[in-house]
Amino acid sequence: MSGSPAPDPDGFDSLLALVNDASARRTRDEPAAPYDQEADGRTGDTPQSTGDDRTAAPRPSAGEPADTAWPPEYGPEPPGPVTPPPARSGGAPRGHETPDGETPGRASAAAASHGQCGARRHGSAVTGWAEAVRVAGRAGQAVRERTAAVRPPLELPPAEALGLVLARPLAALTDLPPFDTSAMDGWAVAGPGPWRVRPDGVLAGQSGEALADGEAVPIATGARVPRDVTAVIRSEHGRLDAHGGLHPEREVVHGQDIRPRAQECRTGDTLLPAGSAVTPAVLGLVAAAGYDTLAVHARPTVDLFVLGDELLTRGLPRDGLIRDALGPMLPHWLREAGAEVRTVERLGDRPDALAEAVAASEADLVVTTGGTAAGPVDFVHPTLERLGADLLVDGVAVRPGHPMLLARTAPGQHLVGLPGNPLAAVCGLLTLVVPLLRGLAGAPLRQGAAAGHTPGSRAVPDVYETRRVQLSSDPLVATAPPGPDAAAPTAVLDAPVQGHPSDTRLVPVRVDAGWARPLSFGGPAMLRGVATADALAVVVPGGAEAGHPVELLALPWAGGGGGFT
Repeated sequence: MSGSPAPDPDGFDSLLALVNDASARRTRDEPAAPYDQEADGRTGDTPQSTGDDRTAAPRPSAGEPADTAWPPEYGPEPPGPVTPPPARSGGAPRGHETPDGETPGRASAAAASHGQCGARRHGSAVTGWAEAVRVAGRAGQAVRERTAAVRPPLELPPAEALGLVLARPLAALTDLPPFDTSAMDGWAVAGPGPWRVRPDGVLAGQSGEALADGEAVPIATGARVPRDVTAVIRSEHGRLDAHGGLHPEREVVHGQDIRPRAQECRTGDTLLPAGSAVTPAVLGLVAAAGYDTLAVHARPTVDLFVLGDELLTRGLPRDGLIRDALGPMLPHWLREAGAEVRTVERLGDRPDALAEAVAASEADLVVTTGGTAAGPVDFVHPTLERLGADLLVDGVAVRPGHPMLLARTAPGQHLVGLPGNPLAAVCGLLTLVVPLLRGLAGAPLRQGAAAGHTPGSRAVPDVYETRRVQLSSDPLVATAPPGPDAAAPTAVLDAPVQGHPSDTRLVPVRVDAGWARPLSFGGPAMLRGVATADALAVVVPGGAEAGHPVELLALPWAGGGGGFT
């Protein structure tokens, strides 16, 4: 009939209207929260595309019955809402028990309204920060474990494995060193001195003849020690007389300055466990141990979709339009985190385009920017409902970044929705994307008993170890390749940090000699602070005083190298 609205077979417009109506009611009826700085924005990048021959997994349709059981392979179900700890002395009042200033009653009403039009959700409406990190890491690990039969490890030359993760333990193929070698330049001697020096010498790569007692031969560092040698005398510790005799300048101890065979390891010894990152030092070790190829897990693949009509890719902001900040930044950050970025595409504010892009993606992980809250054009939730996705994390008790989400969009595939504000997106990347990538790549996820499960837990979220580094003064130096029991780095605050009354805060800091200096410009839409930071400090609800130790999430440029080190 003329003038009648177009049919809406999928009900998508109705779903979007419900989201917008809920958002409008909350904005109109509720008082503003003193700490709320999380107005959602969006950012994007120039389209790029690469192919992938991986078979796409079957996807549930939006019309299928909701499977509300928490996936057992992801570990225990996240807890329900909890009462946050009281604010510290001098902190913000306890007037806001939930994000955005919602009272518990209104929060439940808003969640119920949102749930009518959002994807199927599991667990509580807002997940504690440490618990969100754990869920993301376990989700990636579960995919890798369940697809191991169809996605076997890669066998790569060591140089091509840099930044990846060992799929099997690294066992020595030879003794190290493989024979007795000289630790110094000097003379190899046999028996007591003085010694008659033979004219021939022993260089690295050569095998000298056996020595008789009273004989010596010049020898280079790393050269194989001839048979029947008693010790090596350093060149600075011996003296030649006019007749060519060698005299020691100090006592000679049997075996001195000789590296005995198998001093470092014996054939078959485990040098590194599975899950260890392949660092430059590891490349040297595997070469010394006799390897020509390494078994490693493939890089997880990522498709990045940038939302928002208000973005510019060049020129100055104008007429309500702003420059895209995340599009240029996120692909490189994802690569630093060990991912293979296949596609970067700007979709604007087009729900159909997002639904089609996610449905067509064959990447292990889809990342979106913006559209995760409940504003007029925030359509990620209804799009996930349209695709029949399962929400595993729907909002995190962290500032900045609380509108982030994690969904299972298909068997073997997840989607992380990042907030559009730049620093909020960075916090979402470190909270959900990096742990999930580590799980997919086979990097260790430590399931320690101390892992936090509530908003504001003081415990270190053990699965988060994207950069286990000893943060120190100039320069920042990495420790030896870490094992599963490596601890997250910490530092002591040199100034107080204001806390949120109920949520964890991630604060850009500069670190020097174990002290963390909080930086200015740490608002959700700002990048000025994190651009000069070494790490983000994890600040519990209520804040932290000067002299208080805090956990650190070290940033890629602070740890050196890329991948899962």
